Amino acid sequence: MRRVAALLAAALLGAGLSACGGGGAEPGAPRGATLVLDFQPNAVHSGIYAAQANGYYREEGLDLRIQEPSSTADSAKLLETGRAEFAVMDINDFGIARERGLDLVAIAAIVQRPLASVIARDPDEIRTPADLAGKTAGVTGVPSDDAVLDTVLRSGGVDPSDVRRVTIGFNAVASLAAGRVDAATAFWNAEGVQLEEMGVPIREFRVDEFGAPRYPELVLATRGNKAQQASDFLDALERGYRILGNNPQSALDDLLDAVPGLDRESQEGQLEALTAAKTFSISNESGPPTALGSGNSYATWLDWAIEHGLVNKSAGTQIAAGFAYPGARLR
Repeated sequence: MRRVAALLAAALLGAGLSACGGGGAEPGAPRGATLVLDFQPNAVHSGIYAAQANGYYREEGLDLRIQEPSSTADSAKLLETGRAEFAVMDINDFGIARERGLDLVAIAAIVQRPLASVIARDPDEIRTPADLAGKTAGVTGVPSDDAVLDTVLRSGGVDPSDVRRVTIGFNAVASLAAGRVDAATAFWNAEGVQLEEMGVPIREFRVDEFGAPRYPELVLATRGNKAQQASDFLDALERGYRILGNNPQSALDDLLDAVPGLDRESQEGQLEALTAAKTFSISNESGPPTALGSGNSYATWLDWAIEHGLVNKSAGTQIAAGFAYPGARLR
């Protein structure tokens, strides 16, 4: 942990943490920009849509287009090729992109804690991670799933090899509801809420409560040469998430108005779960929801990612530098 923290501190000092300029366009001529999401629009993105509905991006000189990805690999590809200026990325995907040598930098965080979990179907039989020994667990096939599952199992003293692992893709809800697996890696704010709404009894093991550090699951990324636009974008986005903090229902309405195909009841359940878990806050106290958080949260995530083979130890300095962006909303 000390080694990674030192790497991050060195990267922060090297970047200087100087605030970037506004670079706003002339009135009436906003700059076009695209933000690609990490997944289909849902409650976690409510602040993004609140800023759009209230005209905050345009006030900052940005004509922002919000784009749904066709796959989880879209974000890095679109940023790399210049077809998107900003992207919401899973922090593990961001780290892997940095390891590959992509000039991407994190500028803020959408959430301040992991959303990943292991969800068990029978809460009477499976009360603790130790009860997963000898069971069948479904994973999507994404490398971070194995890291999440291994972390939860080891927190209960279970050797990961003592659990039968099957690849189920992104079908955790159907697989758990039908009893095809005893547990599955899934997002507690999405699949967990959906299963509860279906009346399926479950038990959640949220990874930061069972062995993993508290780190921001979703970060906002941009290319390293987009400093001028980033400052204006963050100003607008922070105002949108302030609406979410003060009036969650208003922000959710903005999301639902912009994406009419979403189910209101399901999204209300997701937002309630997110706010109850203080997912948008730096700590248990309220704070600017788009602040990146402390350098330690990234250092501890990086240690965890290296330990579980998500990224190579040799890329530690390179990845740490991605969180030392001039103008990022650090605390």
